[in-house]
Amino acid sequence: MDLEAVRTFAAVAEAGQFQKAAADLSITQQAVSKRIAALERDLGVRLFDRTPRGAEPTIDGQAFLPHARELLRVAERAVASVHAGRRPLRIDVISSRGAGSGLLRDFHRAHPGTELDVLMLLEIEAAVDAIRSGAIDASFRAVAMPGRRLPEDIASVRVVDEPLQLLTGPGHALAGARSVTLARLAGHRIWMPGLLPGSEWAAYYDDLVAEFGLTIEATGPNFGSDALLDTVADTPALATFMGGLTRLVWPAGHGLRLVPVTDPVPVYPHALLWHRDNPHPALTALRAHLATAAPAPDAPGTWRPAWVLPH
Repeated sequence: MDLEAVRTFAAVAEAGQFQKAAADLSITQQAVSKRIAALERDLGVRLFDRTPRGAEPTIDGQAFLPHARELLRVAERAVASVHAGRRPLRIDVISSRGAGSGLLRDFHRAHPGTELDVLMLLEIEAAVDAIRSGAIDASFRAVAMPGRRLPEDIASVRVVDEPLQLLTGPGHALAGARSVTLARLAGHRIWMPGLLPGSEWAAYYDDLVAEFGLTIEATGPNFGSDALLDTVADTPALATFMGGLTRLVWPAGHGLRLVPVTDPVPVYPHALLWHRDNPHPALTALRAHLATAAPAPDAPGTWRPAWVLPH
């Protein structure tokens, strides 16, 4: 179906006259007539009755009109979807409560006129594939994992190092500590369900365990942060690591404690990934915002795995 013919049909139906529609479309009246005739042949029906007052849609024309308008709206959305700056910026943040989501919220507050589509992809391979295919514009990740290089067409930059804190229930042996060193955590059970094998966060904690002799348990199903908080609050023998930029709310009766970890401070490195050829102007604005909105990574006294890309 010729979309210009559909556009012409809608213009004639709106104007009520072939001559007025021709003027609105900046084409000749003869061109309008030819387009309408071709559309009628394609559909096998007559779309207009000629009257002394102009042109009135037939019963078939009236039935086709709302669909014609929808076709034109869909076409406009399709064109907008591939014009940088005319479609929302699509960003993967992994989770709604994590640091990436917080950074994106800060950007939105600073640029309220920028439209955003927020997605949550679990695996880094899915995020990279989505960036390369154009399904998303960027993703917040920790890169690059051991033995796994990013494709040449994917760019990345570290945007923030998130300090880890120890989260305990009120009965835990370290609940009253003002801070705790990594060395002091040796022998304590740190429960972290949801460490997906092969993920960048699993690789991070593997290195943390190897370097500091910690005991991290990933047993049991991952029922989400609320279930994790419930279990830690009720189990004095368990603690967990929580990012200092992660947004969590728990019932007052839980009595949970967040204890800073020091000597060194383990930091989780968040980076932004994007396609080197992505022209979306809002992506440039996001990168500029992130460059100034968070403390520079690699602060003295912090620890990160050796495989993490430098700032």
